[in-house]
Amino acid sequence: MTNVMLEWNAAALEAIRQTKPGPPMAARSLGMLFTATYDAWAAYDNVAKPVHSTVARRPALERSNDNFRIPAINRAAYRILLDQFPSTKDTILDKTLLRLGVNPTDNNVNPNNGVGVGNLVANDNINFRHSDHSNQANGYEDTTSYKPVNEPMSIAFPTAFDEIKYVGRWQPLSYYDPVSEMPASPKFIAPHWGHVKPFALSSGSEFRPTAPQHPLSQGFLDQARHVMDLQINLTTEQKVIAEYWADGPKSELPPGHWALFTAFVIKRDDMSLERSVKLYFAVANAIADAAIATWEAKVAYDYARPITAIRYLFRDKWIRGWGGPGKGIVEMKGQSWRTFQSDTFPTPPFAEFTSGHSGFSMAAAAVLKRFTGSDKFGYYHAQTNSLVADPTEDVKGIVMRWETFTQAAWEAGESRLYGGIHFYEGNVAGLDLGQKVGDKVYALAEKHWLGTV
Repeated sequence: MTNVMLEWNAAALEAIRQTKPGPPMAARSLGMLFTATYDAWAAYDNVAKPVHSTVARRPALERSNDNFRIPAINRAAYRILLDQFPSTKDTILDKTLLRLGVNPTDNNVNPNNGVGVGNLVANDNINFRHSDHSNQANGYEDTTSYKPVNEPMSIAFPTAFDEIKYVGRWQPLSYYDPVSEMPASPKFIAPHWGHVKPFALSSGSEFRPTAPQHPLSQGFLDQARHVMDLQINLTTEQKVIAEYWADGPKSELPPGHWALFTAFVIKRDDMSLERSVKLYFAVANAIADAAIATWEAKVAYDYARPITAIRYLFRDKWIRGWGGPGKGIVEMKGQSWRTFQSDTFPTPPFAEFTSGHSGFSMAAAAVLKRFTGSDKFGYYHAQTNSLVADPTEDVKGIVMRWETFTQAAWEAGESRLYGGIHFYEGNVAGLDLGQKVGDKVYALAEKHWLGTV
């Protein structure tokens, strides 16, 4: 029998790939989807309590009948994704719903049938999230009047001294956009996200980490050197790790990466619909709350990325660094240092501290570990394509395997150091934040499905 949770997960991830939202928006969309499917399932459970749904628990006769429960889940999922990704209605959503046997035009709100319950549940979840301070109605535009203190820096040319006014603060980057065929300087993605209503956290700042290294400190200089040293000593496998976890604009993004891992675990353990609903509910809300907590810290500290720090600290000094595709490690002036990334996406457009990859990954890993009762993972990746950053590197045939969820989360965080995206402390603080978020989200999710919330 088809596990409809896997069907809707696949639809959501493809919608993310096609529409290219920012990571926090993708995390929110997954949280919405799997909270609504949980609420639809909860209406037919004997004890579970919903999160946002006002639908009364359905009669005992309906609770034992999948002809009610599954259409409710399908319809709720469809409506949430239609709200989040309307442009994919014809290409993804309608096709998925029809394949699962539900009419896309059935908008009835009669609680005596599954589709009606699904519509009611979706309405409640959409109404809640439309007032969660994400500003979805206005395309998630910033509501805080955030403005970077540094002007954009072009990565294609050596950085002049006066281009970096505040070395410890975030700086937009300018680089070539192959879509518009013009230089682009992306804005900070969603600086207001720390104000979005979380699922389990008391606020976005609940787990805010202590401040990173001061820009006038020895620690600031040391962490910049650490990234530089990593770059010049990258092994072939570490280059694959850097790119595998990058999850850039054409991918399912870091939040979706762990939704893919969750699908693997569901298949691995041959989970029932009930367990699949619960697991996705907990994992997705952990990722969504991790996005809120991470972005709150990013804006609170507005911290510089390595490329700003290194180009400033080592300006006019001869250093060794990656020279670009096919060039390997070369001698260069510090103001020309570059990340081991594609020139068309050198660094994500938001502040460094803390690492979103680390926060998303450890939050999801913490939930997966607690839900399955084991840290065992067993996922692997076989590299079959050339690297985007450097197609000349011989990487085909490299196989990476993660025995545990924790190992995968650690590697996801470390990958950003390999790519020159993050500092060591940004990774460590992100992992710690993710663990705390994952534990708190799981505790609340469990209370919901046990009916003790």
